[in-house]
Amino acid sequence: MKLAGVPDEGPQSAPQAQDIDRILANVSILIVDDEPGMRNFLVRTLGPRCKRIEEAANAEQASRLLDSHHFDLLILDNVMPGQSGLDWLAEQRRVGFFADTILMTAYADLDTAIHALRVGAADFVLKPFRSNQILNAVARCVDQRHLRRENFLLKYELRADNLGARGRLIGNSPGIEAVRRTLKKVAPTLTTVLLTGDSGTGKEIAARTLHALSDRAERPFVPVNCAAISPNRMEQELFGDLGSARDGLLLHASGGTLFLDEVGELPLPVQATLLRVIEDNRIRPGGAEREVPLNLRFIFATNSDLQVAVAKGSFRNDLYHRINVMSVHMPPLRQRIGDIGELAEMFMGKFARELGVLALPIPESILLNLSRYDWPGNVRELRNLIERSLILGEFPPEFAGPADAMGAEASESLHVMERRHIRSILEACGGNRAEAARRLGISRKTIDRKCAEWND
Repeated sequence: MKLAGVPDEGPQSAPQAQDIDRILANVSILIVDDEPGMRNFLVRTLGPRCKRIEEAANAEQASRLLDSHHFDLLILDNVMPGQSGLDWLAEQRRVGFFADTILMTAYADLDTAIHALRVGAADFVLKPFRSNQILNAVARCVDQRHLRRENFLLKYELRADNLGARGRLIGNSPGIEAVRRTLKKVAPTLTTVLLTGDSGTGKEIAARTLHALSDRAERPFVPVNCAAISPNRMEQELFGDLGSARDGLLLHASGGTLFLDEVGELPLPVQATLLRVIEDNRIRPGGAEREVPLNLRFIFATNSDLQVAVAKGSFRNDLYHRINVMSVHMPPLRQRIGDIGELAEMFMGKFARELGVLALPIPESILLNLSRYDWPGNVRELRNLIERSLILGEFPPEFAGPADAMGAEASESLHVMERRHIRSILEACGGNRAEAARRLGISRKTIDRKCAEWND
């Protein structure tokens, strides 16, 4: 915690005026002070630069404002009639108050500093202070909160292995062009979008494209794989928990886009909570008494038939109709044969740069062989094939054969080629189906189903 009123704050640490205006442009602030003169000074200083500013003369007024509005920052006087600012802040933390707080005090003693840290004050300023001191303190506080959120989201994506899904929609096939047109039309709206299609068809890339085309492009994009979170942790991960002082992913995504992949895997109790969140644009973290307003764009994705899940009772009918406002189907790769060459070249260049090796040439014979394969793992399987081939320095023999030989094999049908390819990967993995599924870019269930069909 830094003291904004002390002289050791060097000029290089203070944000420039244009940076302050940029940082504060979308910030809502609540001022709590019993002195009208101080409130007026802060409103005149901060009001023109902030999105919204409110003031309260006492803790009671401030509590009512917190119950009805969301604030990004609280500027709080410690010495007020009846109850100190820090004691009131401690109460608010217990019922559910998550915003950062700057404490104003004329007494910078050690006990006050320790108490302020314990109740979660981010900074405090010494009275009297000048306008540039409070502006710097507010800008620093908001900027640090943004950095903490960005750091959390980056670590979350690294843990969830979501960075590989960054990219853009590649190809000019009719199916992908139709997807692009739909995304462009729906991007300026807040309409909820449901992306459907087989695993590996690029649903997350389509979601990121939609986010990039919207007016939220500079705000967070938070992808959540519902199938990767255990049911007993799902609610805490999404909605947060006051007891553990943990903000949920929905709060971290506030202002931006939340992408829920494999939404059909959500447990029924979480589905009910999510429906209320979508309807009300408010969230109540676990253990909190106060709801927090949200500003979110929701995008959902599934590779399963949600209508079948509704019929089975594993997915709520009301939630299905709420998220299925606009449905966008991602075509499988076997319906995008003309895009395989461009995708393969893109993956080859990407992995060659990352691995620091020369790219393998992709002659017409190999492209023809790639186009004759059925691609059960879709674009993800193609991506994995290119990466594996680059590491080994050659394409697998089932794709590297001459085109005329493949022309003879084509009569065997795509299913025979698919069987041979999956079996070769299984053999390379020593029969480990989970590892083979990972290399192919398909689910373990798909491997099991294929092997059952072949009596393997």
